[in-house]
Amino acid sequence: QVQVVESGGGQVQPGGSLNLSCVISGRSLDDYPVGWFRQAPGKEREGVSCISSTIRYADFVKGRFTISRDIPKNSVYLQMNSLKPEDTALYYCVIRVEADKTYWGQGTQVTVSS
Repeated sequence: QVQVVESGGGQVQPGGSLNLSCVISGRSLDDYPVGWFRQAPGKEREGVSCISSTIRYADFVKGRFTISRDIPKNSVYLQMNSLKPEDTALYYCVIRVEADKTYWGQGTQVTVSS
């Protein structure tokens, strides 16, 4: 059984920082890619970053967000700096275990406002 649990969301002012955490049980992180997605109200879900043997970022977070992983802890992190109001969204962590099989967490809310 694979479980994905995110945490670390909250409300911050523009320019602030948050560090999201994702703990995954049931699979080893060094075998499967893990990504962060987000969905704002009224908008489609979009990819933010992913990590496996390589790391990728969406253009809108490059230079501001950093993804990392701690394999012994089965955890993936998303350090978010210089947050903007448009970063407000529900952030999800997802692990892909097969080409067409993924497991998602319940999401953690990030709100950037003054």
